Amino acid sequence: MEQEKRRAPRYPFVATAEVIAASSSTGITTRVTELGLRGCHIELKSPFPEGTVLKVKIYAAGKFFEAPATVVYTNPEAGMGVMFDRIHPHFARVLQRWILEAATAKRESQV
Repeated sequence: MEQEKRRAPRYPFVATAEVIAASSSTGITTRVTELGLRGCHIELKSPFPEGTVLKVKIYAAGKFFEAPATVVYTNPEAGMGVMFDRIHPHFARVLQRWILEAATAKRESQV
């Protein structure tokens, strides 16, 4: 059902992530399993409630991405979907490159 609400597709993408709630200075290290231009899925046994404002940092392939985000859905024991807000142009380029690589890998695996 979440897929229908998305404005951009998500692709399989595994990377280390750090999630920091806006109301806290302590980060939680976890991982991203899907990535898109507007958001991602983050594995977390105890996801933050819908509407929680976060800072998301993602590390992959020697690159770094950071953006404020909002939790848009949760799946207890599996994680949460977040939507990115106000992506800095530098980080937008990193995100676009990762998505291009993920989309290419997905296409090649289907051949």
